[in-house]
Amino acid sequence: MEIKTLTVIGAGTMGRGIAQMGAVGGYDVFLVDTDEKILQSAIQMIEKNLQKGVQLGKVLPEAQEAAMKRLKATTDRTLAASASDFVIEAVPEIITLKIEIFRDLDRTCPPHAILATNTSGLSVTEIAATTGRPDKVIGMHFFNPVHLMKLIEIIRGLETSDGTMAATESVAVRMGKETVEVNEFPGFVTSRINAMIGNEAFYLLQEGVASAENIDKAIKLGLNHPMGPLELGDLVGLDARLRVLEHLHATLGEKYRPCPLMAKYVKAGRLGRKTGRGVYDYTGK
Repeated sequence: MEIKTLTVIGAGTMGRGIAQMGAVGGYDVFLVDTDEKILQSAIQMIEKNLQKGVQLGKVLPEAQEAAMKRLKATTDRTLAASASDFVIEAVPEIITLKIEIFRDLDRTCPPHAILATNTSGLSVTEIAATTGRPDKVIGMHFFNPVHLMKLIEIIRGLETSDGTMAATESVAVRMGKETVEVNEFPGFVTSRINAMIGNEAFYLLQEGVASAENIDKAIKLGLNHPMGPLELGDLVGLDARLRVLEHLHATLGEKYRPCPLMAKYVKAGRLGRKTGRGVYDYTGK
């Protein structure tokens, strides 16, 4: 099956990055969201990212222009889905929301269309079971920022076919990404390890072992991580980090119990960069 048209559901940080890489990869892309303002902001950010790529010599000017022409923003999910060969859902990590979207996509997408969920830890099998095409449902775990991070974890559900796996690999390669294949298990590879590091960093902060700045500095300089775990939590969103930990705690046990300080920050609305304040204060930046 030749894949020509992609639809990305959700125009937040992850969705707009996925849409950008799809358009750069030569696909016609529908970017879908229920909020027109979020859509317009996403298109502006994609254009800004591509322009920066041109300035750095990583994107040709004609490639930028062609990518923007291939990109369409819409609030009409049915219209976009009905014209698509491959759909990538990129909404928050809430299983009931994802299932609702996949049931709708199953009704409105062509029979041949593959449905992918951008999840960092939820069950692809559970989502697939609510559709009439479980063999065509797969997980694609992208990383933030999507246009810079090279990896996609591709997660096979119980019923995911070899053909779906091969087609998804092909989409990832055209987006310029490297892939690892993962059999479904809570947290996959990266989320399990990253959640443990981020959670332990919060326990260190809660216990007063070191300041946030020094915890991050120690991990960056001592373990050669490009970002400290608290900085990274602020980037991805502490609410998203907490949801992953709650899921891992429920499915894998006590060692993944979320740090109370992280839960307190989320309750206070200190979610990270997207709200202006998390572990660090971004209001003056």
